[in-house]
Amino acid sequence: MADLLQSLGLSASGMRSQALRLRHVSENIANADTPGYHRKTVSFREDPDSGQVSTGPVRLDRSELQKIYAPGHPLADEDGYYDGSNVDLVVEVADAREAQRSYEANLRMFDQARQMTQSLLDLLRR
Repeated sequence: MADLLQSLGLSASGMRSQALRLRHVSENIANADTPGYHRKTVSFREDPDSGQVSTGPVRLDRSELQKIYAPGHPLADEDGYYDGSNVDLVVEVADAREAQRSYEANLRMFDQARQMTQSLLDLLRR
């Protein structure tokens, strides 16, 4: 029984972590056209005692910002360029799909463990 409850906790931690990752990916996509925006990334870490997953600190991608030529833009310098963002929509969509699939896999595992726990409790009540 303890293993089934631990499975529920592991799956729940995975879903929480992937949901947070998806939130940051969504923020990146929403700010793809925001001047000076740096892409957010999140890392994962495992608790060695429980095996649960948590997110590490949110980091800003410090890669070079895209230079956009628009002489009439209010942020343009004397050469007519301003800093765009460093968000690559193809990368963000791929990250979103990966986070969604990982979330769904954890959800399926959570549901299986829940059903097995319920079946075990039903047997014990007889």
